[in-house]
Amino acid sequence: MSTSITALQALLAQPQQVVITTHHKPDADALGSSLAWAGYLKQKGHHVTVVTPSDYPAFLDWMEGNDEVVVYDKRQNDRQVRDLVNRADVICCLDFSCLGRINELGEYVRQAKATKVLIDHHQEPEDFADIVFSVPTAAATAELIFEIIRDLGDQDLITKGIGEALYAGIMTDTGSFRHPSTSRNVHLIIAELLKVNIDLSSVHRLIYDSHSEIRLRFLGFVLKDKLVVNREYNTAYIAITQDELRQYQSKTGDTEGLVNYALSIEGIRFAAVFIDRGVAVKISFRSVGKFSVSDFSRRHFDGGGHHNAAGGISYLSLDATVERFLSILPEYKEQLTGAPAAVAPPVV
Repeated sequence: MSTSITALQALLAQPQQVVITTHHKPDADALGSSLAWAGYLKQKGHHVTVVTPSDYPAFLDWMEGNDEVVVYDKRQNDRQVRDLVNRADVICCLDFSCLGRINELGEYVRQAKATKVLIDHHQEPEDFADIVFSVPTAAATAELIFEIIRDLGDQDLITKGIGEALYAGIMTDTGSFRHPSTSRNVHLIIAELLKVNIDLSSVHRLIYDSHSEIRLRFLGFVLKDKLVVNREYNTAYIAITQDELRQYQSKTGDTEGLVNYALSIEGIRFAAVFIDRGVAVKISFRSVGKFSVSDFSRRHFDGGGHHNAAGGISYLSLDATVERFLSILPEYKEQLTGAPAAVAPPVV
């Protein structure tokens, strides 16, 4: 990482036109790390624009710098975003490991002449960046942003607003500090952020306790009528149709965290949520223990992520996607239950 810091320090020695982007449907780590990095770079005299490839949940709107984010929409601001990318001296790619995660922006970034900087904690990064900070063992990209600012010698430039954005990213990606990725280093970073008077309880409330009434009713419907538990494979899953999303006026972020309810059931080792988005079925996978949902998703659903948390996609119908998922489970019976899968008798 020291080599990358030296290269980054040289790159940022003079004011630059910087574009920061992050993955589709940004979560608290994606947006928090982006806005924190933007806030730091602006203090250093750079001209910075954060561009997201899609909208993001309203419960993240409180973050400092949110009002200046450019949300890409091909029909409304394609030319503006292309111009920003093409004019950039530096493009910082945060919290994603391959350009496919930023949709149409991926090709714009790939073709841009700017120096590209990757800061990420997902597995198997694509080789597209000039300066790379790829640390899959990190709990969050926000953890890496803190370390980079510190290693550049500028920890004193971390303000309360920057600190709260970083805290939001670390808090959510560690599952409120309960995931195995919650290291000693994570707690030491939070201790440092407390020095700038971040409001822990306020950040937690804004993210976790700011739901609409209809979103809570949607959650009740999902847990009552859509949760399926398959004890044979210690697996639970939820599949949600487009009509059900419309019925409950679902907005960006309303399905976030559903997969964790499925995983919270006693004895469950593997959980999945399938969301019919029309053009594709978006999938979230979670696991406990040694079962790698990153490997599972990469092999079967064109996805990837972390060992115990990953995403995938399917271009089959919702029913066909679930059927395919269920047909794959016997292959993993031993990993999920400790019992070997049944072997069909030889054909005589």
